[in-house]
Amino acid sequence: MRLGLYIFAALTLGAIIGALTYTINPNNYLVEILGINFNFPIAVWVVLPMFVLLIFTIFHMLFYSLKSYFKLKKWQRDATTLDDALYWSLVNEPKEQKYAMEEVKSSAVLLGKSSLNILDNVEGLNPRLSRVVNIINKIKNGEYVDLKEHKMAKVFNEGNPHLIQNRLNRLETDNEFVEEVMKSSTKFSKLVQAQALEIFARKETFYKARKYAKVFDAKNFHTMLARVNHEEDMGLNSEILNDFVSGLKLTCTDFVKIANVTKKQFAPDQNLALFKGYQLENPKAQNAYLYLLFEYELLDEVAAYLEEQDEDEFIKFRALYELKQEHKKFKLEDLIDADAICK
Repeated sequence: MRLGLYIFAALTLGAIIGALTYTINPNNYLVEILGINFNFPIAVWVVLPMFVLLIFTIFHMLFYSLKSYFKLKKWQRDATTLDDALYWSLVNEPKEQKYAMEEVKSSAVLLGKSSLNILDNVEGLNPRLSRVVNIINKIKNGEYVDLKEHKMAKVFNEGNPHLIQNRLNRLETDNEFVEEVMKSSTKFSKLVQAQALEIFARKETFYKARKYAKVFDAKNFHTMLARVNHEEDMGLNSEILNDFVSGLKLTCTDFVKIANVTKKQFAPDQNLALFKGYQLENPKAQNAYLYLLFEYELLDEVAAYLEEQDEDEFIKFRALYELKQEHKKFKLEDLIDADAICK
C-alpha cells in the first residue's frame, strides 16, 4: 500500500472510532502526569494510541522504504556496470569494473578477465549490446565494417582479434587499403602485413612493387616471379631485380629459381652479367651462375670457373661437365632437376 493512502485510511478509521466513541460517551476524562492535568474527552483518549501508533508506523515505513530505495539504486547502478562489462568483453577488451552489490560482484568480476565468444545472434538484448553483437558477427562472417561510421574506431586496441579480422576482410575488397598497409606496414599487425603483401604480390606488377622491395620477403617475391612468364608485362628488368636481390635474404634455391625465370626474360649476356655480380657478392648465387653457364652451353667458362674452386665443391656440376665433354647432347635437366641443384 502507498504511504499516502495508508495515512488517509488510518486517519479515517481514527476519525470514525473517535466519532462513535463521542456519541456513546461525550464526557471528559482527567489524567495527571507529573503534576500536569490533561482533561480531554474520552473519545480523544481512545483515538490517541491509534495516532501514536500511526506516527511510529509512518517512521517505520519511511525507514524501510528509503532502505529499499537505496538498495534498488545500487542494483540499478550494478546493472549498468554489468552492461558495460558485457560490452567490453564482447569486443575482446575486458575491463575491471566496480560493483556495489556483493551478490553481483562475486560473479560479474569474471567479465573483467574474460572475453565472450558469440556463436549466433542473440534476441532481447538492449540496443547497445545488440549493435556490437551484430558488428562482431559481420566481421566473423568475412564482412568489412567501417568502425568510424559506427563510432567504434577507438574501441579496439592494436592486436585485438576482431580489429585484425576486420582489416583482413577489408584487404580482400579494397586495393587502396592493401597499398596503405604496404606503405605503413609498422602500423599494422604482422598478420595484416603478411596478408597485404600476399595480395599485392598476386595482383601488382614489378613497376609498383619496386618501391616496396624492402617490405617483400622471398616467398612473395617468388609469387611475383612465377607470374612473369604468364603475364604480358610485369615490368621486370635488371634494375628492379637488383633492388629486390639486394633487399632480400636469398638462399641458393632462391637464386636458382630467379635464374630459371630470367633466362627467359633477359638476353644471355645481360643475364650472365647479373649473376656473375650476384655470385661475387653472395656465395649462395654460385650454383645459379653455374646453372646459367650450362644453360647457355658456355663450357669453357664452366671449366675456368670450376678450376678456381676446391675439388670437393660443385660435384654435380663437375660430373655434368665431364659428361658434356664426351656427350654434347647431355643437358643439365637430364641429370639434375633445377629444384635439386642446391641439395
